[in-house]
Amino acid sequence: MKDAFFFGYGSLVNRETHIYDNAHRARVTGWRRLWRHTALRPVAFLTAVPDARSAIDGLIAGVPGNDWAALDEREYAYDRVALRDQLDHPLPETPQTAIYTIPADKHAQPDRLHPVLLSYLDVVVQGYLNEFGEEGAQAFFATTDGWDSPILDDRAAPYYPRHQTLSLAERNLVGRLLDDVRAERVQHSAAEKAQFEALMNQPLKSS
Repeated sequence: MKDAFFFGYGSLVNRETHIYDNAHRARVTGWRRLWRHTALRPVAFLTAVPDARSAIDGLIAGVPGNDWAALDEREYAYDRVALRDQLDHPLPETPQTAIYTIPADKHAQPDRLHPVLLSYLDVVVQGYLNEFGEEGAQAFFATTDGWDSPILDDRAAPYYPRHQTLSLAERNLVGRLLDDVRAERVQHSAAEKAQFEALMNQPLKSS
């Protein structure tokens, strides 16, 4: 049986965050990224939403033995749906490929207590830089909505468990691209930090 593939469009583009070796650059049409918050997670993160006018770059990678358990656990807040004829890739044959997405009625606008983590965004941007260069990082910002969400600057003490160390040049690029989209970088007050960390320590909710 041939391995099925997944299409990663966020942190999965950064190869340092996973062990899927059979990975290739790809593009999917008819989708766009969006920063959203869901009750299943304490922080905001990326989802992909249908958009006939948009295309996004990312990685496709094989799921060995079609054993989705580990990947589904990592992406537990998402639904896994099949991609059709929307995929541009370098493989000789088009594999069965899935994308992770959240149904529209299950996500909401991020806020200060459910922010985008800068440590997560750093990982995503570093992945696009490594795979697609600076133009690819710029395209990531251009094909993602929700930049009016608060960005929590947690670099000094990252909350994201797969955080990576960025070079000064990478950090400067992230800052410039955030400025270009007029994103708000925030710090929690002492009271907000206590509330936020209480949310982070709560047991995971099931879907």
